[in-house]
Amino acid sequence: MSLLDLFGFSGMILLLSAFLLNQINYFANDSASYHVFNLLGAYILTYYAFVLGNTPFIILEFVWGSFSLYKLFTMRVKLSSE
Repeated sequence: MSLLDLFGFSGMILLLSAFLLNQINYFANDSASYHVFNLLGAYILTYYAFVLGNTPFIILEFVWGSFSLYKLFTMRVKLSSE
C-alpha cells in the first residue's frame, strides 16, 4: 500500500467517522466537530481523487467539503455576533 493510499484511507476514515458519530448521536448535525471531520475528510479525498484523475469524485468531495466549510464559517459569524 502506498503513502497516497494511506492518505486516501485517512480521508475516508474521517468522513465515515463523522457519519457514524452523528448516527449514534455523539456529534450533532450542527456541531463544529462534525463539520471539521467532514471538511478534512472531504478535502483529503479531493486531493486523492485529483492525483488519481477521477473528475466526478473530485467534484463530489470538493462540494462536500465546501458545504462543511461554509457551515463552519456561518457558525463562527453567528458566534461573533452574539
